[in-house]
Amino acid sequence: MKLNPGKMVTAPIRFAIGMISQTALNVATAFVQIWANKGRSILTTLGIIIAVSSTITVVAFVGGFGKLMTDMVQGYGTQFMVVRPYQWSSSQRGGMKRVRLDITDIEAVRTECPSIRRITPFVFTHNGEISLGNEIAEDVPVRGVTEHYQTIRNFHADVGRFFGPVDVDAAAQVMVLGRSVTKRLGADESIVGEHVYLDGNRFLVIGLLEKKGGNMGEDQDLTVMIPYTAAIKAYPNLRESIPFLAEASSPEATHQAAGEITRVLRTRHGLQPGQRDDFRIDRQDQAVKRFESVRNIASGILAGIVSISLIVGGIGIMNVMLVSVTERTREIGLRKSIGGRRRDIMLQFLTEAVVLCIIGGTIGVALGYSMTFIASLHPQMIEIEVPLWAVAAALVSSAGAGVVFGIIPAFKASILHPIEALRHE
Repeated sequence: MKLNPGKMVTAPIRFAIGMISQTALNVATAFVQIWANKGRSILTTLGIIIAVSSTITVVAFVGGFGKLMTDMVQGYGTQFMVVRPYQWSSSQRGGMKRVRLDITDIEAVRTECPSIRRITPFVFTHNGEISLGNEIAEDVPVRGVTEHYQTIRNFHADVGRFFGPVDVDAAAQVMVLGRSVTKRLGADESIVGEHVYLDGNRFLVIGLLEKKGGNMGEDQDLTVMIPYTAAIKAYPNLRESIPFLAEASSPEATHQAAGEITRVLRTRHGLQPGQRDDFRIDRQDQAVKRFESVRNIASGILAGIVSISLIVGGIGIMNVMLVSVTERTREIGLRKSIGGRRRDIMLQFLTEAVVLCIIGGTIGVALGYSMTFIASLHPQMIEIEVPLWAVAAALVSSAGAGVVFGIIPAFKASILHPIEALRHE
């Protein structure tokens, strides 16, 4: 038997052309049926439209707020870490207790950790009282730091100056104020050069910090910064338990810097292998990663909750398609009587369900874009961007709903007996 290579090559092509033609015919038939029942089609796709538009809107808003918070956290810098004097308590399961961490420990870290660029002690109290004449500001956070704090945490003075290394070495009683503190004291920029009292100690105001605004409910402008040496004199009970901030030489060196700090402190504190650290290192880069992870999880959960309406819309489409099968029973019987195959009937009704869902999904995408665009016009609204993956996921989900919920009506249509279908009134 002699094979014809030409026929072998053209057979798959003819098959593909036939499938494309049949699909195009089914899609055209679907549009004709949808147009013939415009009102019912709109009501049927309403659930899909609501599901898709809600999903896109929720994802866009959550992504926008999440990006804002991530950028804000990253703006603090991802190279610094906070080291706190804590250890696990054996008497209280899972609890923490204060332990010793003093200036000599911090100085050892500064000299023995080559991956650290800057370091500053952080003597902190949250209930300082500042008075200027008859005006008093209570419960003001006080930070005792070095001149490196302004660079590590991006807190700079825009009026006057920040204190320098000479002020720190001399334990000078000087301070820089946040704008919310000056507001509480009823003062303005002219307060620079004036003397105020901090918990009974007389300090000279040498500068005002640039305005930072709020962050996650915290007023960053409600703060006072003084040299840590002056803070230790003012609050001697804090001298043996001092956290510190350390900045790595580069983002890539952050992990190595944390390891060097751990080595130095464990050696100085005489900790043996197997003993837990009596300090804790909180890295800013890890905080950013955790926040991004939480943001992605929240986006997925909220989108999942909203997309429940997609199931409701799919059920509505299945009900309408079942009604359509009943209404077109004679048409199905006629097609079968002239040679229509089961798979052709099934594909026709399945295509109609998918087309109906895709139309609803497309309208939902347009509506979602419109809602986010209108919201973004508000002058105080954050930057909102609809991710392309959300649009693609919405359209794929719509088509998937058409397949899942259209399979039962399509199967019902395909198994109808032609004679009984022709007799149907």
